[in-house]
Amino acid sequence: MGSTVLSLRIDGELLDRLRSHAAKRGMSVQDYVVRTLIREDFDERFKTAVDETEKFYGAADTATGTEPVADAPRDHVRPSAGIA
Repeated sequence: MGSTVLSLRIDGELLDRLRSHAAKRGMSVQDYVVRTLIREDFDERFKTAVDETEKFYGAADTATGTEPVADAPRDHVRPSAGIA
């Protein structure tokens, strides 16, 4: 995988905030921004995968209007829990 240059024009206040966030983590601004973009991309792809899985297997009990199975474990967490 090669690399490509991306040039951005950003506000001075934003750059100062980015420098501050990067410094707290001992990173350069470039590394901090790239890491943030990678994390955002992962979150988006993960949410899409969860949505597609739910679509494939059908909606959760609340969406279908059916009651949960009596023997179903109470600690079960849906894959989309905590994803906005």
